[in-house]
Formats: sequence, structure tokens, C-alpha cells
Amino acid sequence: MATLDFEKPILELEHKINDLRQMGSKRVTLEPEIKRLESKLEKLKNDIYSNMTSWQRVQIARHPKRPFTLDYIRMMTDEFLELSGQAFFRR
Repeated sequence: MATLDFEKPILELEHKINDLRQMGSKRVTLEPEIKRLESKLEKLKNDIYSNMTSWQRVQIARHPKRPFTLDYIRMMTDEFLELSGQAFFRR
């Protein structure tokens, strides 16, 4: 997945949380540490996304993994029929 430079700290923290989840076992609980890191992750996301520069906003808007209109249509319905008829109507 393409990651923007300013999003790398978020990605690193998410990986750390996932690693802790995988390391946890029934004998050793890492839940308090995971909860602490999840809280830190939420704060980090809030800080980063609420203080973006204009260029960072443009990067988000042009991100190649950003959904397009057809992606939303596919999620909302099983069938899609594009209607266009104005080419057949002439005065």
C-alpha cells in the first residue's frame, strides 16, 4: 500500500499494535499495553490529520488507493446500468 510520508508514524504504530496482538497468549496478557498504544494511535491520527498542510491535503485527495464513484456504487448495489440517451435526442 502506498503510504504518504506524514502517515508513516501512524503505520509504524499500527504495525506495533498488530505485532503485540500476535505475540499475546493466554498466559501473558498484553491488553493493557495494546490499549495504551491504541489510545496513542488515535491521538496521533487526530494530531496529524487536523494539522495537515495544503500540499498534504492535495496528496490525500490524489491518493491512488482513494475510492472512486464506481467503488461506492459497487458497494451500494449489485447491478449498475448507466443511462445515457441525450445523444439520440435531436431537435
